[in-house]
Amino acid sequence: MLAPSAKVAGPVRDEAQTVDYEVASPPASPSRKQNPAPSDGAPTNLLLPHIDVNIDFESRIYWAAMRPSRHPMITMELLQDMMCVQESVRVIMEEGNREQHQHLEYFVAASQTPGVYNFGGNLAYFADCIRRRDREGLRKYAYACIDVVYGNAMAFHTPVITIALVQGDALGGGFECALSFDVLVAEKSAKLGLPEVLFNLFPGMGAYSFLSRKIGTAAAEKLIMSGTVYTAEELHRLGVVDILADDGQGENAVRDYIARNRRKHNAHKAMYRSKRRINPLTYEELSDIVEIWLDAAMDLGEQDLRKMTRLVEAQARRFDKEA
Repeated sequence: MLAPSAKVAGPVRDEAQTVDYEVASPPASPSRKQNPAPSDGAPTNLLLPHIDVNIDFESRIYWAAMRPSRHPMITMELLQDMMCVQESVRVIMEEGNREQHQHLEYFVAASQTPGVYNFGGNLAYFADCIRRRDREGLRKYAYACIDVVYGNAMAFHTPVITIALVQGDALGGGFECALSFDVLVAEKSAKLGLPEVLFNLFPGMGAYSFLSRKIGTAAAEKLIMSGTVYTAEELHRLGVVDILADDGQGENAVRDYIARNRRKHNAHKAMYRSKRRINPLTYEELSDIVEIWLDAAMDLGEQDLRKMTRLVEAQARRFDKEA
């Protein structure tokens, strides 16, 4: 997580203020064509309920950390905050271009929940939609997810280099989100995986697209179909994790990476742009896979949904035990 000394915009919410993420009725999803903005209109003064922002203009790093939560999953509210963050990066970069200098060079996405990056999709909501045959509700959620990961994968359509800092478990959609950045930094004790196959589903918000481009189709399929939760060290050997950090040293590893490559930033920036050109990821690819995921999700039976529910309960018990 970000060091306690890091400055953030806005007060940290205590747990009493945290939204109960197990409530199954999200608000309307953000549209792909919307450009959310902070309430005061200032891209450098974001006051968001679910993400802390620290913009270090001296080091040219934009830090964004998901706030602490006992239910660290991807909700529609969190997705909306992520869209606001992406828009603020774009606005800062556009203003910098007009003034003939770049304000930012790196973007870092982290989490402040001890031991957890993100548990992924709101499985309770999934199960509720499937039981009620609410395909449209599930579709809105899924498209909001790919709006975010596509923005990440395109570096928000700016010249920044994006980094995911994983200092705890990243599962399902949380892992997909981490995979969508240019560089994945993970601490050794972090566990990452795609457990969807355990309840007869597959990760439909980018995992196949990102992994196949990174480690090849065969290796991606093996990882997805195993349902295994891997250690960061195992995924580093597979080439999924780019930088392996000692426990508690993730933020320092990010800063070291940036310091080592500062003079090569122009070359790195061009390399990641070239990678997006050589093996392009389109929004249409992500949306087509989402429709396949929706078909598969709506075909799940009650036994599959009970397995999904048991996973939600196991995650809740873990936090109750640590509380």
